[in-house]
Amino acid sequence: MTKTAYLTIDGTTYELPLIHGVENDAAVDISGLREVSGHITYDPGFGNTGSCESAITFVSGEKGQLRYRGYPIEQLAEKSTFIETAMLLIFGELPTREERNKFRDMLSEQELLHEGLKHHFDGFPSKGHPMAILSAVINSLGCYHPDLLEIENDEEFVKAASKIISKVRTIAAFSYRKSLGMPFMYPDPKLSYCRNFLHMMFSIPYKAFEPTDEAVKALSQFLILHADHEQNCSCSTVRMVGSSQANLFASVSAGICALWGRLHGGANAAVIEMLRGIRDGEYSVKDVVEKVKRKEMLLMGFGHRIYKGFDPRAKILKESAHKLLVNTGHDDELLDIALELSETALADEYFIERRLYPNVDFYSGLILRALGIPLNMFPVMFAIGRMPGWIAHWWEDRQNPELRLHRPRQVYVGPTERDYVPLDER
Repeated sequence: MTKTAYLTIDGTTYELPLIHGVENDAAVDISGLREVSGHITYDPGFGNTGSCESAITFVSGEKGQLRYRGYPIEQLAEKSTFIETAMLLIFGELPTREERNKFRDMLSEQELLHEGLKHHFDGFPSKGHPMAILSAVINSLGCYHPDLLEIENDEEFVKAASKIISKVRTIAAFSYRKSLGMPFMYPDPKLSYCRNFLHMMFSIPYKAFEPTDEAVKALSQFLILHADHEQNCSCSTVRMVGSSQANLFASVSAGICALWGRLHGGANAAVIEMLRGIRDGEYSVKDVVEKVKRKEMLLMGFGHRIYKGFDPRAKILKESAHKLLVNTGHDDELLDIALELSETALADEYFIERRLYPNVDFYSGLILRALGIPLNMFPVMFAIGRMPGWIAHWWEDRQNPELRLHRPRQVYVGPTERDYVPLDER
């Protein structure tokens, strides 16, 4: 197998090392190109740039494959739980029963917030966006755990990871209750991770919310399918911030901000808004398809930066949404509209030629709606699910002795050198 690539610039040829991954993926190492040639590579959006070597998640856009630490996402979604999957991502292997129970005990110990931190919520307006609150409060956790701002060993890392994984759901639920002016519901250590979150979201004093088994399973699958997706915008943000030796709390807080964007964590909410528009008569399914073909609007929830065929997560969530709605007797007309829109688009040559298929966002919002999650909480749910992946990537970087501060280059296109003009002469 060739281990060297050759690049010729202005008649001079440079040898560049090749790097091969375990799944036959290959990369040209250009890290020393500027030093020897004076040139950099130009790749807007980093769509063809490998920023690291990672052993966490493998994605094949061409084959529609997603694996966490080698395990196919289909198997994990069907057989695993969110906490077991989180441990797989963070620690590298599926846990034994003893390891899983020990980590669950740690989550129960860490689920409460410091009473001083609870007052942090008072500084936000009642209609403040839950993502803003989540990012700010996660960042503030570091103030209450200064011993974990500089993680020096595995034991400290496990402690910090358990705090964030556990407290993120408490913070998310409290931010939701704050927006409604409702009293906070404290976590119940007797409940599983997903049941506990739904309890904090929807219980009221003296009337506990009892989710169905189908609802808990659907939430667990949602979180598993969002737990990691290699070097996407928010994950890359966490790794970039972490490369400055920023602490784990600050790094994942930055990831939350990156996830907030409409093209990333906000995409499933945009799908629901589009389906509502069809339901309310603003346009028909046919109108949407034609507007997309004329480039007058985007078909939210279709297509993916990585996947060139079906998103494997979309297949799982489509079935999960159907089961949840049928088994709970929840009749959501938006699911029918979504299915009609999907069938119409997939039968149209425009979408077939461009290989535009439903992605995970197309169906995830339907599940969240069925669970009673409001639209402004959709990206928060994504953040809860993605937290294990962010933590795993931060730790992977931190353990790399050759880690460098991330510092992309640019091609400057502004004014060349010019002299300062005094104010009176301008």
